[in-house]
Amino acid sequence: MDAVEKCNDAFLADMLDYLNAPADGTVVTLRHAGGVRGKKLLDAIRAGTGGGIEVVCAELKKDAEKYDFAQAEFASAGRKVTPGALRAITSAFSDDLAELAAACQQLLSDSAEQITEATVDKYYGGRVETNAFQVADAAIAGRHGEALVTMRHALASGADPVPMVAAFASKIRTMAKISGAQGGSGQLAQQFGLAPWQVDRARRDLQGWTEDGLGRCIELLAETDADVKGGGRDPVFALERMIRVVSARGRD
Repeated sequence: MDAVEKCNDAFLADMLDYLNAPADGTVVTLRHAGGVRGKKLLDAIRAGTGGGIEVVCAELKKDAEKYDFAQAEFASAGRKVTPGALRAITSAFSDDLAELAAACQQLLSDSAEQITEATVDKYYGGRVETNAFQVADAAIAGRHGEALVTMRHALASGADPVPMVAAFASKIRTMAKISGAQGGSGQLAQQFGLAPWQVDRARRDLQGWTEDGLGRCIELLAETDADVKGGGRDPVFALERMIRVVSARGRD
């Protein structure tokens, strides 16, 4: 039963009655997203009425938490997975944990001894977010032509401009956090809520960048985000402008 936090009084009464006489050999799962609605029912389940138990599912908001979640999925199955594959699959399904879990299970069904970036690309190469991060990686590294070609291919494959801008924002925001920060990868990862590999990647990405360039790109990202969400007349032009400026490391 989904959305128990929105249930009506009749449902609450029925479930409380059911807990007093549950059906043999049956498991009923109730999903409650929070709030005070249905508190009496939740309290009964927490008290063990009808054999009820509570499974707390904390929301994973940080990229590092999602990376650790995916890593645990493969570890629990005893399968080897490369850091690059974990980064790719986490980036591709960062917005939906259920989809991320399902994608991990799909990869686990592959017969390869080790799951690599090539394995991820085999199954999810057309994923919108993956293409978006490929565009962002090329632009941030200064490869303007490659970024444009990848962007146009992604759009032709059905990608939406909004998550593409989000991919740029995610990477440049991480770069801004790490810029000028002192300390080891593990220390900074803990400080900023990142994974150590994200710190190392941001440091590599920062080569050739200046604080002024980062500031210019952050301002442009805000403008581009508004343009692709209806504020501008041509989302593709907005993306091309963003790629040009980011490829020039904010100097254009």
